[in-house]
Amino acid sequence: MTEWIGETFTSDAGWNHLLDLVDVGDRTAGSAGEREALELTRDAFADAGARNAAIEEFGIQGWERGDSAVRDPTTDEPVAVGPNECIALPRSPSGEATGEFVDLGYGVPGDFEADLEGKVVMASSDTPDSVDRFVHRREKYYRAVDAGAAAFVFANHVEGTLPPTGSVGTADDPIGAIPAVGVSKETGARLSRRNEGDDLTVAVDCETPTATSGNAVAELGPDTDEHLIVSSHVDAHDLAEGAMDNGAGTATIVEVARALAAREDELDVKVRFAAFGAEEVGLVGSSVAAEAADREAVRAVVNVDSNVFGRTLRLDHHDFDALAAAAERVSDRFDHPVSTGEELVPHSDHWPFVKRGIPGYMVSGETEGRGWGHTHADTLDKLESRNLREQAILLTELVVDLAEADASIPRRDTDEIAAALEAEGKATGMKLTGDWTF
Repeated sequence: MTEWIGETFTSDAGWNHLLDLVDVGDRTAGSAGEREALELTRDAFADAGARNAAIEEFGIQGWERGDSAVRDPTTDEPVAVGPNECIALPRSPSGEATGEFVDLGYGVPGDFEADLEGKVVMASSDTPDSVDRFVHRREKYYRAVDAGAAAFVFANHVEGTLPPTGSVGTADDPIGAIPAVGVSKETGARLSRRNEGDDLTVAVDCETPTATSGNAVAELGPDTDEHLIVSSHVDAHDLAEGAMDNGAGTATIVEVARALAAREDELDVKVRFAAFGAEEVGLVGSSVAAEAADREAVRAVVNVDSNVFGRTLRLDHHDFDALAAAAERVSDRFDHPVSTGEELVPHSDHWPFVKRGIPGYMVSGETEGRGWGHTHADTLDKLESRNLREQAILLTELVVDLAEADASIPRRDTDEIAAALEAEGKATGMKLTGDWTF
């Protein structure tokens, strides 16, 4: 009963799908490229042997990139210069603002207690070891907004002249409140050295039409009400190939679908595949799916996002003991390392389910920080087909394990989830960014 392992390790289905996705080009949420990626993924599910492959559409707030700049207001000349200059953060409003430039360093909460009214503030994409939690980009942005800043500059902490991207906005107000751009580490250092205390102008030109996104879905296994969800997201930021984030995750679940189709008689509950749209602009596709789901019918979610770049799988199980045990069983069965984590990860497409107390994994690759993600450098050449195949084997076995008839995976009370977020220091930032739903 191990033939499926050899077939998966020699399969090209997942890797070829990854090639197709990165060659689409721009996969921004709501774009023609995202739609093409959804259609490719729907068809890949069907080719893998899954049933009822379809795209479930929904409307979103669109955002289309134009020009952006950081300029000297007295000369109107750009001061953020270099190979990539600067890039607007998705869902930044269109417009420009001028104010005194202030470098806040890491941009941890205490840094925003200064007088920032009317100023252009810059914060790093990094969080120092002295802070016991990760401070997300959107928290830094909304702290700047609340402090009265006129504009926000997000500086990468990774070398390589790579301005970082990442959306702003909230579920209630999808377009942000002040202009926001990303600049490279090198540009940020130059701005801090040359322009601290000077007036600078941040300008963003963009369009904000209504748009349509969707989720590519399919299923395998028996026709049971109770089901597992195996998910990823197909959209990516427009400035790169989106190879790791998240072409890799989508390619992996296509490979898992192919392997599970050969093991379908081992599944005791239905497995529903979902390649979500519009993740990068607020987990929109998965939120639509989670709101429509019967909480008691979803046994667990296995969400794959930003893997393959690291060889070792990272399974954040959100302190669901049964999920931690399943990860350990698979690791022992294959004598293969698997990294696990128990803290809550309130980002990516598992979260709309986990916050309702539904058991869920955040599956990624074990790496140090984001690395090349959300930059021009998120490209195919950094990934290895070996890693995709190995990880697909482990995840296929994990899904079969979770789908056993006698598998018991208790849910957590939503009050318990909220209390854990408070204890882990994550609640403050989530309340600020509009992500607190408890």
